[in-house]
Amino acid sequence: MIRYALIFLVVAIVAAVFGFGGLAQDAAWIAKILFFIFLVLFVVSLILGRKGPSTGL
Repeated sequence: MIRYALIFLVVAIVAAVFGFGGLAQDAAWIAKILFFIFLVLFVVSLILGRKGPSTGL
């Protein structure tokens, strides 16, 4: 998911350089939303992925 966020960020930068302001703004918004979804899923996986101490048996 972070890959798609970076792709949309690059698209936004390229569109801004070529003067497509509306497209750049939309691509940047999509990149920001995807990045925040990635952060939420990452934090949830860190919390739920924890294992208790192993017994060593």
